[in-house]
Amino acid sequence: MSASPALLVLLGLMLAAGLWLVLTGTRTTGGPSFATRIAPQLRSVEVESALLARPGHRPAGTHERPSAVLGSVLRDLARRLLRHAGPAAGLERRIARAGSVTTVADFRAEQLLFATGGLLLGVLLGLAAAARWGTGAGGVVLAAAATAAAGHLLRDHLLSRRIRARETRMLAEFPAVAELMALSVGAGESAVGSLERVCRVADGELTAEFREVLAQTRSGAGLSHALQDFAARTPVAPIGRFVDGMVVAIERGTPLADVLRAQAQDVRDNDKRELMEAAGRKEIAMMVPLVFFVLPLTVVFAVYPGLAVLELGF
Repeated sequence: MSASPALLVLLGLMLAAGLWLVLTGTRTTGGPSFATRIAPQLRSVEVESALLARPGHRPAGTHERPSAVLGSVLRDLARRLLRHAGPAAGLERRIARAGSVTTVADFRAEQLLFATGGLLLGVLLGLAAAARWGTGAGGVVLAAAATAAAGHLLRDHLLSRRIRARETRMLAEFPAVAELMALSVGAGESAVGSLERVCRVADGELTAEFREVLAQTRSGAGLSHALQDFAARTPVAPIGRFVDGMVVAIERGTPLADVLRAQAQDVRDNDKRELMEAAGRKEIAMMVPLVFFVLPLTVVFAVYPGLAVLELGF
């Protein structure tokens, strides 16, 4: 009994995919590269045991797990698609705003995974529609393309949601952190000392950014420069005004505690204003069911008995 051409094509594709994975895995899990071999002679290297290696760190010469082969393949595909996916600088800034340690290549690989999942789902839906309603091959292709694009956009939407959630948490933490810094400065500590105290006693998204500012300061950068970098990677208006006020206070010698208290009060006033605006929008939205559902029903209940009495009179 001879096999059908479709089955032969499917088996050929599976064989090609298997050979590709084997070759990619051999290239990935092979010996150390030339750069890795000469690295100890070019710079000082901290030698440590493989048992004490940090999570995610793989010493040279060790083999990756088989599950890492697929990840390497996806990262390779993502790097090749980066040339056609637009500039990576904007995406890198968005990833930094989300507080993620993911690289641009890893994000593209995740987008590729989402698009592949959407493609498979679209093929299944298209085949089901073709079997049920007879849409044909055009419907399958259209469904696959639509779901693949939806999967690609879904990963971008999740990143945008993460950015908004993180910036919302930072604004919620900002007044308390600014008040704590104002108390520290009022007690006689410097700006760097107040940042260190905040990083010791507080925790959150804003505190993590302040730890990054302190790390830049300890590495030799000036405090004003580190704060301006923080404002550049966190484009939130209240935090930008806060950084500008701190930089001006540090450079011109104005009272820093008063500036911090004023910035915290501005953020609280802004939160109150946004709450009042949200309440006004909700009030208008509450009128929609009242005007279009409750009021017509009330009119019907009020008018119908009178119309019934008039009909009985005639």
